Amino acid sequence: MILHTLNASPASPAFCYCARVVTAGDAVILIGDGVYAALQGTRGAAELLATGAELYLLLPDAQAAGVVYPVAGITSIDMFGFVTLTERFPRQMAWY
Repeated sequence: MILHTLNASPASPAFCYCARVVTAGDAVILIGDGVYAALQGTRGAAELLATGAELYLLLPDAQAAGVVYPVAGITSIDMFGFVTLTERFPRQMAWY
């Protein structure tokens, strides 16, 4: 069980690598440019949903990017939610 923080756009090689290694039981928090993977009808959203991992969207970053309606299956969280996930997942991996 790994918590992945994904700060790479869906067009980035880092995004593709992350989507390949994430598995069910892991969690992914979309931050920075990663929030664009939460947009309706995108390849990035489909790839992440197919992993079976828990998917989260950091609300302040999403609002700054104009991503206000994430796809179903991606939960919006605030900084408190982010901290809660870091406590739940002792192993973490950052993707930039």
